Amino acid sequence: MAQSAADKQYDAVIVGAGFAGMYMLHRLRGQGLTVRVFEAGDGVGGTWYWNRYPGARCDVESLEYQYGFSDEIQRGWTWTERYAAQPEILRYQNYVADKLDLRRDIQFETRVASATYDERDALWVVDTEKGERVKARFCVMATGCLSAARVPDFEGVGDFKGEKYHTGGWPHEGVDFTGKRVAVIGTGSSAVQSIPLIAEQAKHLTVFQRTANFTLPAGNRPLARDEIQKTKETLLEDRKRARTTNGGIICFEYNERLVEEMTAEERYRELDDRWHLGGFAFLGSFGDMMVTPDANDVAAEYARSEMRKAVKKPEIADLLLPNDHPVGVKRLCLDTHYLETFNEPHVDLVDVRSTPISKITAKGVLVGDKEYEVDAIVFATGFDAMTGAILGVDIVGKKGEKLRDKWAAGPRTYLGLGSAGFPNLFFITGPGSPSVLSNMIVSIEQHVDWISDCIGRLTAGNIRSIEARPDAEDEWVAHVNETAAATLYPQANSWYMGANIPGKPRIFMPYAGGVGVYGEKLAEVANADYAGFALGA
Repeated sequence: MAQSAADKQYDAVIVGAGFAGMYMLHRLRGQGLTVRVFEAGDGVGGTWYWNRYPGARCDVESLEYQYGFSDEIQRGWTWTERYAAQPEILRYQNYVADKLDLRRDIQFETRVASATYDERDALWVVDTEKGERVKARFCVMATGCLSAARVPDFEGVGDFKGEKYHTGGWPHEGVDFTGKRVAVIGTGSSAVQSIPLIAEQAKHLTVFQRTANFTLPAGNRPLARDEIQKTKETLLEDRKRARTTNGGIICFEYNERLVEEMTAEERYRELDDRWHLGGFAFLGSFGDMMVTPDANDVAAEYARSEMRKAVKKPEIADLLLPNDHPVGVKRLCLDTHYLETFNEPHVDLVDVRSTPISKITAKGVLVGDKEYEVDAIVFATGFDAMTGAILGVDIVGKKGEKLRDKWAAGPRTYLGLGSAGFPNLFFITGPGSPSVLSNMIVSIEQHVDWISDCIGRLTAGNIRSIEARPDAEDEWVAHVNETAAATLYPQANSWYMGANIPGKPRIFMPYAGGVGVYGEKLAEVANADYAGFALGA
């Protein structure tokens, strides 16, 4: 455990010790800066520290979901599966923390309560929930996009006498559901991954579904020795190329042909090959798949036909097939025997869109006038994505303006990196950047490198502060909105839009222009001595 950081001053404070916070610490420390990281958990890992639910697994292939900044680090680690499971990812993060000796500058089990900008001294005053206070010239929010777990405000949650769990805050010791009646509320990614494994243990499983989601076969498998070795030889160059792509991924190519340019047979072959390849390759089936309804409809209909094959009862299949949004506009779920689980006699599916959950009772879940008695409830209800963890800290900028108030109608940033009125405050993969639409590791490295170079420029030039200009921020927000409007993304009530949080403004938060295009903009801004930012003497 690191020593108390009370009453000290640092060059930079970083909030969060996941992939983003760890690399940010490494880069800033490499510049000779003094840095303190505050982390709520008792170890590194971020989302992979907290998300330990059964079946938790990354949906980006492991050979691409790793740091690409160090040849020594990547050569010293060997992945075992195409899609790494949570325990393996966490072991990798601890390996990196050991290799770079990161823990000495991380204060664990410490949650940041507030960060207030002192205009006179140009310092951030950071207070923790333990009552400690530190000051820093720079404050970097490395809080992650999917880290603020959301439990719906169901009436009677506190009355339930059984066990309650959230997939985003799973007990480290695990949970044994053997012989128990279990309810899972939600059918997003964490539910899709956990339901098959919970069903293997539970005496009876009842799944409460509000929205059916597109789910594709992950095609997970052990990695072959030759593909592991090939990646070790090429990873650093591969990472450079990944930064030029749309999604920060190079394990598959995008088909640039439009759907109208292909025959029916060519369309089917493209979709079928990608479906059976597994993973996100399906999204690259047509050049206009995420832009035009006609192209998307072809892909969606194929996906539904394949999903239907896995479910024996037509009436259950009808409930599990999504018909209210285009394919890919919500984060695709990658599964291993999820749909087949509903063929099991001890697994039931309850449609809570037609009849919503009325309340949680002492004995279980009440839907309409029917009570489902259970011994345990699993809330697979997602996160307050992209902004929840940032706004979980009471951030106060110039003239006492709170970030929560400024973002009340939706997040406003310049490049997803900073917000006007909040000097020397940086967000890693914040709203207004490609972020969750990309391979997060690539986007994290892209942001950390840019922020590190920026801080280096300020330090070398003895520049006191950097702050997004309001006009540049307005232009960027408009550009983000225009880019999203040119796609099909806004057509779904997704967490990309904040639609899973009651009262949260419905604004498409990530930048849909792609990692490559966005990277060109970052370089353009930096090369123009941080155009769009005001540099304070």
